[in-house]
Amino acid sequence: MESWLKESGAVGLDNLELANFQVTGRGVRSLQYYKEGERVLTIPDGVLWTVEHAYADPLLGRALRSAQPPLTVEDTLAIYILFVRSRKSGYNGLRSHVTAFPKSYSSSIFFTEKELEVCAGTSLYTITKQLQRQIEEDYVGLVARMFGQYQDLFPLDKFTIEDYKWALSTVWSRGMDFVLPDGNSIRLLAPFADMLNHSSEVKQCHVYDASSGSLSVLAGKDFKAEDQVFINYGPLPNNRLLRLYGFVLSSNPNDSYDIVLSTHPTAPFWEQKQKLWILAGLDSTCTISLTLTDPLPKNVLRYLRIQRLDESDLSVIEVDATDGIINVSNEVEVLQFLVDSFCGLLENFGAQLEILEEQLAVSVYPPGGNAWAAAHVSLGEQRVLRLARKRVEDLLAAAESGRRRRGDLSPLARCANCDEISEPIMLCGRCRTAIYCTRTCQVAHYKEHRVVCRVISTASKNGSEVK
Repeated sequence: MESWLKESGAVGLDNLELANFQVTGRGVRSLQYYKEGERVLTIPDGVLWTVEHAYADPLLGRALRSAQPPLTVEDTLAIYILFVRSRKSGYNGLRSHVTAFPKSYSSSIFFTEKELEVCAGTSLYTITKQLQRQIEEDYVGLVARMFGQYQDLFPLDKFTIEDYKWALSTVWSRGMDFVLPDGNSIRLLAPFADMLNHSSEVKQCHVYDASSGSLSVLAGKDFKAEDQVFINYGPLPNNRLLRLYGFVLSSNPNDSYDIVLSTHPTAPFWEQKQKLWILAGLDSTCTISLTLTDPLPKNVLRYLRIQRLDESDLSVIEVDATDGIINVSNEVEVLQFLVDSFCGLLENFGAQLEILEEQLAVSVYPPGGNAWAAAHVSLGEQRVLRLARKRVEDLLAAAESGRRRRGDLSPLARCANCDEISEPIMLCGRCRTAIYCTRTCQVAHYKEHRVVCRVISTASKNGSEVK
């Protein structure tokens, strides 16, 4: 591969070599000192894997252009890779690159059911299940639209669903994405540069020159001779690292949990609320990332404050007002809904955080294995959700305290858990029917209440959902 790249105009290969490293496996070793910011490697346009090059191929291009609807970028590049791998002659340079690809990947789509169950309840679990179904459907479509119609180009024994999954994982784990000056984007695979492993300790340092079409790698920090040269894939959480690249980072500071907030168009005053969401930079369905550094982004509260506006509020509200508390009743309803939702999400995890920590400490899951990686994803997401729940509980306690001082609650009510009659301080934020005397009682009653709660809340006026 290196000889082909040098002949094609690649620069920097004489001072680098492929090597095996203890922790990361295959990677790139420096043979000289590089100062941070110094150019390490340049791969020219002519050897890059891009959609444009795939369409320009004299054999493959005609088949790709015939596809209706047009293929996605991922499918185009995956088919390009499989096509080159299947050729018995020609494409010598590209084939030398393909032989350097891993024979298998550890992306979550390749996990056994038992391995994936370790992270049950996580967004990774849900997305992986969806991906597995989508890949099967997409493959059936490709057989009908492409492989079956051009069997001279796509022999089915070399374009199986397992081959397709392998090629997709190649694109996910080795592709680089760049935004072009005109606002469009490009995804590419760069031979040899795709062997560079990730480190959060280096600066992002790979750049695409739109004018020449070349890919360059700069030193993200000072590297000595014999050091492994790293690039930075970006501030990615473990759920995405494992899904795309097949690895995780212990105690990843970028761990996150994506929640989906949605309101059905048949909900009361939906059109008025939709206008407010749009003015606030939101939509009726929003995906918002909760992170370790910001477990309760203001847009979560802003969305739900708008969602729970009543007719009288809508007649006077301005979008800027949703940055803060609209009124105490609205705020308490929003916060109670979030507490209940976060409790429900945490309840759905296959193994709770403390159990996973104990299992990892005694090596129940072999270090570095798939189940071990899945456990780290679950740990990260649970930590984020627990921080979010604590933040909401603190806000709710402050709001309820203020409401009690103003006498907004009815004097006495019967607790749904302990059956004691006392001043109610908690109300289920989802169904708005169950009353509790303490937060402890609300948590204790959750398993018993949640089925009834879902039935009632399904028919509620807001049509709200968090998942």
